[in-house]
Amino acid sequence: MSGIQLLFRINSLLFLLAGLIGCRQSDETADRQQALVSEPVPYYNTPDFTPVWLTNPIDIQQKITHRIADFAFYDQTNRLFTQDSIANKIYVANFFFTACPSICPKMTNLLKAVQDTFLHEPKVALVSFSVTPWLDSIPRLRQYAANKGIISTKWHLLTGERGKLYELARRSYFAEEAIGFSKDSTEFLHTEHLILVDQNRRIRGFYNGTLPLDVDKLIADMNTLLRE
Repeated sequence: MSGIQLLFRINSLLFLLAGLIGCRQSDETADRQQALVSEPVPYYNTPDFTPVWLTNPIDIQQKITHRIADFAFYDQTNRLFTQDSIANKIYVANFFFTACPSICPKMTNLLKAVQDTFLHEPKVALVSFSVTPWLDSIPRLRQYAANKGIISTKWHLLTGERGKLYELARRSYFAEEAIGFSKDSTEFLHTEHLILVDQNRRIRGFYNGTLPLDVDKLIADMNTLLRE
């Protein structure tokens, strides 16, 4: 066997080995994604983030008493946005401000992936509440949306009265963990949490909006809720 033939055979074996490894990695990735999708999604009833695992409809009705309260704010298109705007939808809520230099850009970039994943799913929405509504006017939110590729029919940037926004964030969305109920509503709110809410206004998940793995889990949980 000549040196060229030997080299050819070695290269062929290496190529075959690389292909087998690649297939195995693809299979493992698919298995991990399938495992995430198949996991049940808990309920969250209290601001200490304790998950409640229930499947019986009667138990859910009796034991899961927390619901997101009614609200009314304006979005980047100057339209009034209320609970009726997202009736019978699952949605992701978060709290941000357009001038934020740190966690907000990371959250927005990762939420863009959520928007794009469910772009053509009418039962999914994204809702971002400004925590500096005195600065985030409707024109400013509109410009922010344009700069970030935010689609107004899917992702709503909301502004309104500061006290009402902060009370909703802390009391309904548990935006700052267990301190949410006792904290002064005028104290500045800043959190990296993404909150998953189901079609019945119940909290179903909390995720770190700056971590890609957490956002992958959020997307998987959203797919699970869509099948419930």
